[in-house]
Amino acid sequence: MRSLFEAARQCLDAADPAEKVALTHAHFAALERGELVIPGDAPPPEPIRMPGRPPRPRLVHPREVPKRGLGTPEGRAAFLHAIAHIELNAIDLGWDAVYRFRGLPEQFYRDWARVADDEARHFTLLRRRLQEFGYDYGDFDAHNGLWEMCEKTAHDGLARMALVPRVLEARGLDVTPGMIERLRALGDDRTVQALEVILREEVTHVAAGSRWYHWYCRQRGVEPRQRFRELLREYAGGYLRGPFNLEARLLAGFDEDELLALQQQAD
Repeated sequence: MRSLFEAARQCLDAADPAEKVALTHAHFAALERGELVIPGDAPPPEPIRMPGRPPRPRLVHPREVPKRGLGTPEGRAAFLHAIAHIELNAIDLGWDAVYRFRGLPEQFYRDWARVADDEARHFTLLRRRLQEFGYDYGDFDAHNGLWEMCEKTAHDGLARMALVPRVLEARGLDVTPGMIERLRALGDDRTVQALEVILREEVTHVAAGSRWYHWYCRQRGVEPRQRFRELLREYAGGYLRGPFNLEARLLAGFDEDELLALQQQAD
């Protein structure tokens, strides 16, 4: 019987996206069958400079990623590529939470392994749709913002839960409904269907971040609303842009005070 930490590291190290997806599904299924253990005496994790990545896409500064409208097939392909890139990163974010943070309740590891499994399925949905437009993952430039925040919060699970699921990944809750409406108006029902699945499931992923953020706060005797405001000021400059999908964020575990903090920080 293998360690879940070893399985997580194998997924993180996989450079080929198809291999990363296949390993993710296989290891999550093994965890569900009870074939992976979560050792309580595991040594500290080894540093991860960068997860496995294919030679393409080329990673550039976010300002250098070209903006294309949705009105052309190439524009929609570029949009799909950008979202697929986020989902591929999100696989690694899920596994990194499993691998990096030790000595936590078993449910923490099960939650983030499940998130990684969902993200792998989302990546596959988007990659298939991208291929239907005659493109593939790697054909457009992308940026590394999600993993950079992962590195910034590697030292502290509380900061990770506050900032990666509840700030960066939650951005999808804000922007996806508008994209769905624009694509529906263009008659692109296949992409709409994929995004609706992703939006519904991303609410549960952000909710997992909220749940474990509050767990960390309780363990440390920290007031969660004030600490969230502090973390936003410390880390999230430039990442926050409104308007926010208040309904989805409430479903994902935010409260009114936290939403007000987001809005104030974004102004």
